[in-house]
Amino acid sequence: MKNLYLCFLSLMIIWTISNSPAYSCTTMIITKGASADGSMMIAHSDDDELGDQRMILVPSHQQRGFRKVYAEHYRYPRINTTDRGNGYYTADFPLTPVLYLLDYKEVWKILGRENPNSYAYYDGNYGIMNEYNLMIGECTNAGKYEPEPNANREEGKPLRVFYTSELSRLALENCKTAREAIVFMGALIEKFGYYSTGETLLVGDVNESWVFEMCALPDNKYHSVWVAKRVPDGEFFVAANEFRIRYIEKNNPTDFLYSQYLIPGLKKLGWWDEVKNGPIDWLKAISPGEYNHPYYSLRRVWRVLDRVNPDLGLSPWVENGFTFAYPFSVKPKSKLTHLDVFSLYRDHYEGTPFDMTKGIGAGPYGDPTRFVGPYDGNQNDVTIGKKMYGAWERPVSVFYQGYTFVCQVRPDAPEMTQGLVWFGPDVSSTTCFVPFFSKCTELNPSFQSGNPQQFDRTSAWWVFNFVNNWSRLNFQQITKSDIKPLQSKMEQGLTNGVKELDEKLNTLAKEDALNQINRWCFENSSLIFKSWWVLADVIIAKYSDGYINLPDNKSDPKEAVDPRMIGYPSVWLDATNYKMGPTGYEMK
Repeated sequence: MKNLYLCFLSLMIIWTISNSPAYSCTTMIITKGASADGSMMIAHSDDDELGDQRMILVPSHQQRGFRKVYAEHYRYPRINTTDRGNGYYTADFPLTPVLYLLDYKEVWKILGRENPNSYAYYDGNYGIMNEYNLMIGECTNAGKYEPEPNANREEGKPLRVFYTSELSRLALENCKTAREAIVFMGALIEKFGYYSTGETLLVGDVNESWVFEMCALPDNKYHSVWVAKRVPDGEFFVAANEFRIRYIEKNNPTDFLYSQYLIPGLKKLGWWDEVKNGPIDWLKAISPGEYNHPYYSLRRVWRVLDRVNPDLGLSPWVENGFTFAYPFSVKPKSKLTHLDVFSLYRDHYEGTPFDMTKGIGAGPYGDPTRFVGPYDGNQNDVTIGKKMYGAWERPVSVFYQGYTFVCQVRPDAPEMTQGLVWFGPDVSSTTCFVPFFSKCTELNPSFQSGNPQQFDRTSAWWVFNFVNNWSRLNFQQITKSDIKPLQSKMEQGLTNGVKELDEKLNTLAKEDALNQINRWCFENSSLIFKSWWVLADVIIAKYSDGYINLPDNKSDPKEAVDPRMIGYPSVWLDATNYKMGPTGYEMK
């Protein structure tokens, strides 16, 4: 059996870029006791390069047996169907571009229901939040065994129908609480099987939040396993592409749940024997460790925990990828607001020895972007023993982010505004987080559109992507002078606007309140969308050809400011061959 394990480990399946899950994300839990206003928050950055970046509002409706479970699909459109509302119908693409795996009727048998109602929810590459304020975040992890999907019951192999994308959507469609969702999803993967990479889902509601982790096993009977651990109230949790649950806690259903297949499956495969190895270490038993290279995951965990509570004195250096140096969860030094969480997602290790805005790699203008090239290999390749020529640090805010969100449930707010999704298209450091209430029945079309392979001025994702790319002309100057002031102004204004809306809704009937939140979200998301295109137009002219070129004052031409040459910092010039340039006619 050990030889079988080595075989699977060395031959792990790496799918093609068009179909493989390519999400290497950072996800967080802020329990209500850890937040400044008693909110429960779950946050997630979907770092998925050029996949489908849309947020879709899937409406509530009566299921009638025509819904299907689809295989994970990386490229746009992630799903193209008419059975999940108008948002998922894309007229210029084939109606079913992805593999159909299962009919929902089989899922209902697990629920013990007939034709259940489907709750409305916001969806991305994974489910985000439903109308009952159930929230989900995600990150991908390395597993020892990563099989392809299998919907054929006649091959003699176990079914492998679920990846976390459809699993999370089903949970949001059918569940109201975090604990209910975990038990439901666990039952689904045990019944119908799990495929592809290891995964972490953060699952939260108004009262509690859980870390739910899963992977596939190379066995026909014990084919899929999972564990779930509750985050204690008052604490903060972060995961970054490595399983974070360690020892299995038996006989503690209040705080820990796990698959019936876990213990016998690991023993049968020879991956863990409690008699020989002691208590089961989940991470070490089912994973090769960090996702891509040393510190790809752990540096982010260190950085976020260190920012949340620097008094812990956590070290950025560890002995190996299976370290116990970083606690499962921590109490923050100061309770966190949603704005604080935005800031955590905008981090490039500024002010640390790993600061990506410093050094020759940052170019002359302090750009933290480090593009992936042929020497880096596939960022989602977790093969053991691959050759590394070098590596860049992996920041929380990375150039290939597709979107970031912070889900927030505010128990003291009116019912219609308790739950909201702060959604930031594209890269978190240069985006603007826009609030959408979980009770909304409409969503601004600009946030539900956008093909990353085709420039589109009507798409919210494209305007944020455009501004982010343009910022690299002079990253520090453009972000500090143009992007961050507008970002701060808008996000603070929206925060104040949410509080003002709370007060208005206290006097409104439910139907009037629904109309109000739909209108408020549309108007404010439209304002952000338009403001970012204005910003885009400004920075095109302002930084053209390496100048700072301010527009003339039309009311007083005498106040016109001449364009200023930017040039390059002396420190950067010293690192180039600038000094070797021709300053005289003599030979150098």
